[in-house]
Amino acid sequence: MRRRDLIVLLGAAAVASQPTARAQQNERVRRVGVLIGISGEDPDAQARYAGFMQRLQQLGWVDGRNIRVDTRWGASKSTEMRKHAAELVALQPDVILAVGSTSVGPLRDATRTIPIIFSIVIDPVGAGYVDSLAHPGGNTTGFMMFEYGLSGKWLELLKQIAPGVTRVGVLRDPTTPAGIGQFAIIQSVAPNFGVEVSAINLNDAPEIERAVTAFANAADGGLIVTAGPWSVVHHELIITLSARRKLPAIYHERLFAAAGGLMSYGANFADEYRRAADYVSRVLNGAKPTELPVQAPTKYELSINLKTATALGLQVPQQLLARADEVIE
Repeated sequence: MRRRDLIVLLGAAAVASQPTARAQQNERVRRVGVLIGISGEDPDAQARYAGFMQRLQQLGWVDGRNIRVDTRWGASKSTEMRKHAAELVALQPDVILAVGSTSVGPLRDATRTIPIIFSIVIDPVGAGYVDSLAHPGGNTTGFMMFEYGLSGKWLELLKQIAPGVTRVGVLRDPTTPAGIGQFAIIQSVAPNFGVEVSAINLNDAPEIERAVTAFANAADGGLIVTAGPWSVVHHELIITLSARRKLPAIYHERLFAAAGGLMSYGANFADEYRRAADYVSRVLNGAKPTELPVQAPTKYELSINLKTATALGLQVPQQLLARADEVIE
């Protein structure tokens, strides 16, 4: 082999030996914003966020290599959420993940052009975030927390674990379509279970305490705590009141059962984060939110707190225990 040909071959081999490095140098780094409507100190939220990042990596998007992820965690005041939303929009990301209903509104107020993928959101149509589930329209789409029919399941499960309940107080936010819709479904199925339902409005802590205390003055009562930001904000108070007043209660999210609530039935939020990562990836690859339909959860989980059941004097049916995804002892 001639010396000149050998030099050419060696040079080509050297270039071929570093394709990844060259590709990374030439690859445009995309930007992803994340706005999560709860505290970053919440261990469950941190675990779900880690699952989101892991799923992105499985799809080929690695923070610090071909994407940069800017994250803002929730705040207790709506003014701070709007501030976080404005900060993320100012960074001009290629797509933003919005977790929770309190995140979507401020982001939509800040931009109608940057794609927004939401997760764990109640009634996105009623809230005005999308035109319809099949055809979202605009710059927003994602994954909702549940379909309204799930609300009736809460009453069914409450009667199974506490068959003596004949009165149910439904804690809901009366100012939102989601709060009104969940109560309407529960009210419509109540006659099937021989139960009288009444609304307990979720506003400030003193009002919640007054209303739950008044409801508990009569016998055979139970509670359904519907989904919404205020039920999460006041979850410790609600769990304490239900224990103090000996009220069997079912909640929409595992957080409550883990914190001492009797039982919960709702979406697997970790799965919602991972599915949201799929949509974020599709947008980064060129898809538009209008092409991605809003999806309902594919996994619902039942959690039962046996310690709380014992404190309330309830014997959990074996059939119900067998159905549970998690039994907390």
